Amino acid sequence: MEARYIRLLVVLGGLALGVVAYQVQIDNLGPYTTGLRAAASVAAAWSFLAAGIAALSYRPGNRLGPLMVATGFALLARQLRYSTDELWFTVFFALSEVGYALVAHSALAYPSGRVTDPAERLFLKVTYATVLAFPIAILLFHDGQQRLRYFDPFPRESLISIAEAPGFVSFLQDAYAVIAYGVLAAAFIALVARKLWHSTPRARAILAPLLLGAVVAALWAVYNSVVAFSSRPPDFVTENVFWWQILALIALPFALLVGLLRSRLAYVGIGDLLLRLESVSPSGIRDELATALRDPTLEVFFWLPEQDAFVDVHGLPVQLPEEGPTRAVTMLEHEGEPLAAVVHDPILRDEPDLIDVAAAAARLALENARLQAEVQAQLTKVKESRARIVAAGDEQRRRIERDLHDGAQQRLVALALELKSAQRKHGGTGDPEIERLLGDAAEEVHIAVEELRDLAGGIHPGILTQGGLSVALDALAARASVPVTVDARLERVSPAIEATAYFVASEALTNVSKHASASSASIAATLENGLLVIEVADNGVGGASADGGSGLRGLADRVEAQGGRLRIISPAGEGTRVVGEIPCAS
Repeated sequence: MEARYIRLLVVLGGLALGVVAYQVQIDNLGPYTTGLRAAASVAAAWSFLAAGIAALSYRPGNRLGPLMVATGFALLARQLRYSTDELWFTVFFALSEVGYALVAHSALAYPSGRVTDPAERLFLKVTYATVLAFPIAILLFHDGQQRLRYFDPFPRESLISIAEAPGFVSFLQDAYAVIAYGVLAAAFIALVARKLWHSTPRARAILAPLLLGAVVAALWAVYNSVVAFSSRPPDFVTENVFWWQILALIALPFALLVGLLRSRLAYVGIGDLLLRLESVSPSGIRDELATALRDPTLEVFFWLPEQDAFVDVHGLPVQLPEEGPTRAVTMLEHEGEPLAAVVHDPILRDEPDLIDVAAAAARLALENARLQAEVQAQLTKVKESRARIVAAGDEQRRRIERDLHDGAQQRLVALALELKSAQRKHGGTGDPEIERLLGDAAEEVHIAVEELRDLAGGIHPGILTQGGLSVALDALAARASVPVTVDARLERVSPAIEATAYFVASEALTNVSKHASASSASIAATLENGLLVIEVADNGVGGASADGGSGLRGLADRVEAQGGRLRIISPAGEGTRVVGEIPCAS
């Protein structure tokens, strides 16, 4: 049978049962009810029925709809216990409290239609057992003449009575009032408060209708406790609590329905998602999905099979969070292969179809984003590799500089000292030719030592390691072929950063000497906001380019390997500015 015919039968059955429930109250409760009060009780039940049918129509896969329909029928059937017919009284008295248990069940099952929390499941088991066991026990010992204080203002005959025990029946009523209207109602309110307290902000907004459920439970407990323990409660108490309870009962199912339809409206927002994703960046996909799913905490990570890991939009490896009360993870696939992981609010686990629809709309963009993330990961690896190569080169430079200084340079210095000693020893007594040769040899050794020192300094200047970048730049300017002014008062940064800045200045001054035909130059170095900027300017002929030789090109590679950039501003006839921008920690 088609679903719409089933819904039609449910509607007709609910209407018919509502009319019967109304008439039973009017015919059998006498002064204890009015037409308005009887109609209000029926309206409260019909509100659950109407909301349940609407939920079945718009959310057919959600169990909350059938739960609310069952609640509506149970609340209507509850009124039939007032019938004077013994069979009707017995059957519907035994089931009379199930409707209220279903009210609590509907509230705790919202919005997924399932109750998964262990404490909530235990509460419902105890509640259903209580609302079935006590009325049946009362029926077993009801004498037919005893007025059931809370359950019924008039004596009724029980078909399953096995003994007459008015005192025990009174005890059962009092015990039921304490357990159901006291303990269970308080436990339900505590569970609602606990659910809201431990929820995320998004979930808390969705679960707001549960506050109405807590109000219903509180009013139900207050009202029925007064009725159970008072032979005739004050009229104003009876009237006010009754009507507040009815209003809350009518509002609760519609509040739950609105909550369901709110999540349903999210599907409408996803309809435009595909259009918005046509030209969006990888990071924009996360924003669009977060908007469509109404979860600002949502994150998207992409699976890279080559790395066997998830990465973010920048290609950096990430560790997916553990499933828990604050985060949930949904895996997305494409053609049977992992595509992405969506980390989101756990409340969205109750809407798996919603995530699937959003993922389907975003699948192409997600695939493109994954490819971009893969490229970013490769670029990151290339940058890391370049940085390692530069670091290894610098370490090799330092090793060669140490070897030259501690090895060949020291030997040459020792040789020069020996030649000087021999020259002094034979001075004025030996052969003049030998004395001249010793002097020339000592001078050549001295020149060799100076050249070797310059070579070692060019490979890796010791002054940079000992005095820092500012001192090294001053020394560099002193050896330049043109007058050079230096403006560099810097704190020490990492050796790799200092070496990069030094070689930018060194290569730029070498170009000034070789190609610029300049009469002066300047060096400026600043360190602000974690960025070291080194600038070398001259007043030469200009026209320099990074593509014009390996020196500047190599410098650009070195700077980029540190995550920075090298700019060359060199219009013809207007001098040259070489600017290196290197990120670093101050």
